Amino acid sequence: MTVKQGYAHAVEELGRVTGRLDEAQVEAFITALAQARRVFCVGVGREGLATRAFTMRLMHLGKAAHWIWDDTTPAIGPGDLLLATSGSGAIGHIDYVFDQAVTVGADTAVVTGDPSGATARKAGTLLWLPAAVYKGKADVVPSTQPMGNLFEQALFILFDQIVIALAERLGVSKPEMAARHRNVE
Repeated sequence: MTVKQGYAHAVEELGRVTGRLDEAQVEAFITALAQARRVFCVGVGREGLATRAFTMRLMHLGKAAHWIWDDTTPAIGPGDLLLATSGSGAIGHIDYVFDQAVTVGADTAVVTGDPSGATARKAGTLLWLPAAVYKGKADVVPSTQPMGNLFEQALFILFDQIVIALAERLGVSKPEMAARHRNVE
């Protein structure tokens, strides 16, 4: 398969994932984000990179958003939302962070490719992204791509579309978002 053919095939796989998204779950996730006082995001690997990019866009929206692994991340508590991406739904150190946030009264949301995983089952708000994921066991859109590629690609696009929907809900314009972009680069 050529790169061009592989690209077209990946886009086709992404289209099948879109067709299986649960709009009610997406809406509940957007509502949880909109209502949160602050959003604390955590993820690992490539799905963590997509989540970190989402954290940046939440900040551009004017939400107080923090990446859990940053040294400047403040304490989490009631009224805050821990957003965890956990492709398989059961990643040990993500589960630990999740449990610590619950202990201090934070709300929780999990985006996963496998809702049967330990962390996913405990989520206050669950968003199932039905795309092939590394070590996942759920009935998802299969992929010819390696490991969690499809989940990670779908996650990035889903998060971008959620930002657009959240901007509309919060009444935040593109120029307002751009004004919050880092200006020292």
